[in-house]
Amino acid sequence: MTIEVRKTYKLFIGGKFPRSESGRTFQPKAAEGFNVSMASRKDLREAVVAARAALPKWSGMTAYNRGQILYRLAEMVATRTSSLVDEIRAGNRRSESAARKEVASAVELITFYAGLPDKLQQLLGAQNEVAGPFFNFSTVEPSGVLGAVAPDEPSLLGALAMSLPILAGGNTVVLLVSESSPLSGLALGELLAVSDVPGGVINLLAGEKSELLPQFASHRDVNGLLIAGAPDVSVSEAAADSVKRVRFADLPPRDWNNVKKLCNLHLVQPFVEVKTLWHPVSQ
Repeated sequence: MTIEVRKTYKLFIGGKFPRSESGRTFQPKAAEGFNVSMASRKDLREAVVAARAALPKWSGMTAYNRGQILYRLAEMVATRTSSLVDEIRAGNRRSESAARKEVASAVELITFYAGLPDKLQQLLGAQNEVAGPFFNFSTVEPSGVLGAVAPDEPSLLGALAMSLPILAGGNTVVLLVSESSPLSGLALGELLAVSDVPGGVINLLAGEKSELLPQFASHRDVNGLLIAGAPDVSVSEAAADSVKRVRFADLPPRDWNNVKKLCNLHLVQPFVEVKTLWHPVSQ
């Protein structure tokens, strides 16, 4: 007789798979019967520490190298299509054809953002005209550690849509995956753990937005937030105390499944810094 080994979905922090320090689990609305580790505020703080530690290595790589690492992630998602389809179907109760379409869109989305890192200087930077014997350049740099909150649906594509623009800019991310359908979002950790993405660059949490979003907003070592959903005044006010940049991706439901809408440079731009350099022209 074959013994069924029921999978427990854990968090992904610093390249490892811890259970919540609180010991809590929950069963998502769309995936009853599955136990998912429920992140606490302390887990979020640990994830921020991991993201901050990983930032120098990730941002210090050449943009070309970051793009190659993201492209390798696209390859891995493509080769794991069958298992990811199973994760989506188990966690979202979607048809097999819809799940396969979501995985295919995920590969397309990753490939788009893999092509961006070594082009951001040309797209967002500039050589500026000045009156005087100087060169003046505007160059692009990462903002730091970013928090992101994925939409409830689609769970896999939404998680990637909220994290990839941040990564393309050279930042590291702490991502809160779908609250109602977290399985496929957390399953990304299994790919990341064996990919070339350094541990801590992407950290995955699952839990209640009502508990963790205020912590994201008030945490002083989080440099900005990208949140799926309508603007929330309380979040913006809490983030203002530490001068965070906050962007809300309030897209219609159909656009979350439209990969063309998610391939968007305007999701990258708010989370990079533009530094101006002056250099004298030799006479």
